[in-house]
Formats: sequence, C-alpha cells, structure tokens
Amino acid sequence: MSGAHGNRILGIDPGSRITGWGVIDMQGNRAVHVASGFLKLEGAAVVDRLCEIYRGIAAVVQETRPQDVAIEQIFMHRNADSALKLGQARGAAICGAAAQGLPVHEYTPSQIKLATVGKGNAAKEQVQHMVRVLLNLQQALQADAADALAVALCHGHTRQTLDRIRYRVR
Repeated sequence: MSGAHGNRILGIDPGSRITGWGVIDMQGNRAVHVASGFLKLEGAAVVDRLCEIYRGIAAVVQETRPQDVAIEQIFMHRNADSALKLGQARGAAICGAAAQGLPVHEYTPSQIKLATVGKGNAAKEQVQHMVRVLLNLQQALQADAADALAVALCHGHTRQTLDRIRYRVR
C-alpha cells in the first residue's frame, strides 16, 4: 500500500450519470497507477444515483485506502439544471470520502489541465494522453477514469510543490 507520508491519492471526476475515480501512489517525483474505474449510475431517480455515488466512492476508499482525496470543482454549465445535478453528484462523492475522515482537496478544470498538460486550456484528449504518459499506461482508459486520474495527479504535483516550498522556508 502506501507509506506513512500519505502518498496514496484518490481523484474523482464527478458526474450525475458517470463518476470517474482513479487512485495513484506518489513515489518521489513519480506517480504510479494503483486502480481506476467509473461508477455508471443506472437509477432513474436522482436520489438513487446520489446514493450510488456515495456508496461507490465509500467502497473505493475502503478498498484502496487513500490518504487524500482530490475532486474537480464545479464549473458553470450553460444549463443551470446540469450544473445543479453536477453539484449534487460532487456533494455525494465528497461525503463518500469525507465521512471516512479523509481530507478532500478541490481543483478547477484549468488547474488540473495545467498540472497534467502544462496549459490550462488543454483539450480533453490532451489530458487523457498525458495521463497515460505520466502513469506509463499502455492501455486506453475510459474517459471519466482518465479525468479522475488527472485530478489525482494534479493534487500529487501540487502537494509536492507546496512541500518543497515549506521545506525551503524552514
């Protein structure tokens, strides 16, 4: 599993129909893929889908034992109803992790793109390609799982940078 320094990170890409998740271990400057997947939410009722997200993320936490959770922040959709559903999905995912005592860190889409590709306006395909490169994965990833791994990578790189700054300030 992971070391005493909290190297295992669960990234979440929330969605009201599909919620992606990805787990990485940070080993020095290297990120290693542990597991990834997605929750395909079948219920017709919003409440049923939110419960599936909560239970699904809680199960991933139990199985993979991350020390940190990172999730994509909501961005305004053109459609207010879509934004509301996405916000509810985010809330269910956050509660699925936070209810187990894990810290949850939030990143904007542009922060995630900047951390993985080097530009905050990168295309989705560029992010997915860089996730495979950074994690040395040969197989293609499901899009939502790749996005969740990008969130985890963003947190891993951000935390490393902050740790280096703190070390230099001492």
